[in-house]
Amino acid sequence: MINKTFPASPGEQFVLLPESFFTQAIPEIDDVAELKVILCFFYLLHHKQGHHGFITHKELLSYCIPVIGKQGFDSGLRSAVGRGVILSVSKEVNGRRENVYFANKEAMDRVSHGITPKQVTEPLNIFALYEQNIGLITPLVAEELKEAVKVYPAQWIEEAFREAVNMNKRSWKYISRILERWASEGKDSGEYRQGIKKGSANKYIKGRYGHLVKR
Repeated sequence: MINKTFPASPGEQFVLLPESFFTQAIPEIDDVAELKVILCFFYLLHHKQGHHGFITHKELLSYCIPVIGKQGFDSGLRSAVGRGVILSVSKEVNGRRENVYFANKEAMDRVSHGITPKQVTEPLNIFALYEQNIGLITPLVAEELKEAVKVYPAQWIEEAFREAVNMNKRSWKYISRILERWASEGKDSGEYRQGIKKGSANKYIKGRYGHLVKR
């Protein structure tokens, strides 16, 4: 058993964490890798210079690898983002596009599971949703995702991903069927159905990708 003490040296700073992290998120986390990634993230955020309020993927990866290893980092980050403690957004940084991570206090307050809520002020990133909750995107799936964004409201897409994750049906085919059903039968009280252009859902189902989504 390793026994270490951490006496605070004069002038040493303490890293602040949101209270909701301890009261809401901690009881739900049972993966050590996820916990380590979250703690590394908050450490980097606390010491971030320039007050950008976010950590780049490269920064988080560089700090976490010596602590947890590449495999632990990948699985831990995926869980932290999926739970909603860390918010992932695709953003242009220094002239290049990359994933950046924010502290998602709103999600921690609600102990969000599976899907992160609407991503800050940026539009829905269906590719990020897919990668975080299903896996790598093939060229064919990428085309289908682009078509889906044109047809369905962003809120529908987010909720369809959430439903698929909760049912442990992590496939685009399953999500597509959810969206198609909502478009043809109405969703909840029907209030969102008005957001679908007449015939647009049928075009998606019966058109170029109709062979992938069956009624």
